[in-house]
Amino acid sequence: MKWSEQAWQSIEEIYSSVLKMPFIEELSNGTLPKNKFQFYMMQDALYLEHFGRALALIGAKAEDINDALAYMRFAENAIVVEKALHEFYFVDFGIADKGSIQPACHHYIHFLKSTAAFEVTEIAMAATLPCFWIYKNVGDHIIANHRPSDNPYQKWVQTYGGEDFALAVKDAIAICDRAAENATVSTRKQMTEAFITASRLEYKFWDAAYKLKTWESS
Repeated sequence: MKWSEQAWQSIEEIYSSVLKMPFIEELSNGTLPKNKFQFYMMQDALYLEHFGRALALIGAKAEDINDALAYMRFAENAIVVEKALHEFYFVDFGIADKGSIQPACHHYIHFLKSTAAFEVTEIAMAATLPCFWIYKNVGDHIIANHRPSDNPYQKWVQTYGGEDFALAVKDAIAICDRAAENATVSTRKQMTEAFITASRLEYKFWDAAYKLKTWESS
């Protein structure tokens, strides 16, 4: 069994909870309150800046030149391409600025950046993988099960359920599997632990957006 298959099995309960959470269900059918989506988009825009930096750091540390280039491209996508998407949503949903980083976003980005900085590259790669993989699967799930023609969030869904993003996810999984093959048993275990932690933080990120959790309310 590949490392990625084992890692995904370890978060099946978390992923199942993600699909059932109110934020995802209401996003899927288009009934998510606008202010909750606005909160999410503001935090996600802030998150992507730091996620991109973590990916770039992994690229700089990667020994294999092809892996290094792949993570630099991932970083560019996070910072440039998806930033443009958020700017579209900011105009469309009346968001003036990004605001400030709130607890769930703060926790997540600092976990990723500290892992990228202080852990070996294999563990850092595993820590960033859920942001690719869970988003892709959630996008696929929504497209397969919900197709309301008037969903105001449909463009977001199509971004993460689209073919271009699918290719990036496939590449990220393949790189992690190659890294795991050459890693020690201890490192593979830590890769899985990092993957699980990041998956939990994905859940917390959406949950915080639904509950509008700020420093004052936490």
